[in-house]
Amino acid sequence: MSAMNKMRITGLLAGMFLACAFLQTAGAAEVAGVKFPDTAKVGGKELLLNGLGVRTKFIVKVYAAGLYLQQKESTVDEVLKADGPRRMQLIMMRDITSDDFGNAFMSGLNNNVDNKDKSKIVTQISKFGEMFAQIDALKKGDVLDLDYIPGTGTQCYLNGKRVGETAPDLVFYNSILRIWLGDKPADNTLKTKLLAPAAAAPAPAKK
Repeated sequence: MSAMNKMRITGLLAGMFLACAFLQTAGAAEVAGVKFPDTAKVGGKELLLNGLGVRTKFIVKVYAAGLYLQQKESTVDEVLKADGPRRMQLIMMRDITSDDFGNAFMSGLNNNVDNKDKSKIVTQISKFGEMFAQIDALKKGDVLDLDYIPGTGTQCYLNGKRVGETAPDLVFYNSILRIWLGDKPADNTLKTKLLAPAAAAPAPAKK
């Protein structure tokens, strides 16, 4: 084989390798080695990854989280008022018992939801708490999806399998989101990361 042909074959192989590498990474975002797809389909709608980050506790990485909306939003108020389906996806980065996760969930609600809203969804909170009793533990690599579908309500999936009952009220789903986006979030840095960057203000017109 001539040197020219060898160079051509080497070039083709290198190009194929780069193309494969691109295909493997395209369409995904990554944080702390955990990948999230750029889009997700919920309730028949394609959602965009609004933001992602890592929940840490005493410097220990607990889980990575990604928020999906129909359009990117940069403020908590915009997220809570967003139309259409929504998804909060958690990917576990360590093992955690269902009791510990359930306690953290309830603590987050109590810290960020006022008594008026809690009184509206007390039954749904109780039923959602029962969901954790169905799960022995969350393992590293497990994927927990908390979805909201208009006209249906909040649904939870563990590794793609439905768990628990549907909670119908939008107030309930927004209360869940406040665990991460409320005034006393589980992790302040994660709260910032879940929000899309604000659009740059337009430059003032020249006189």
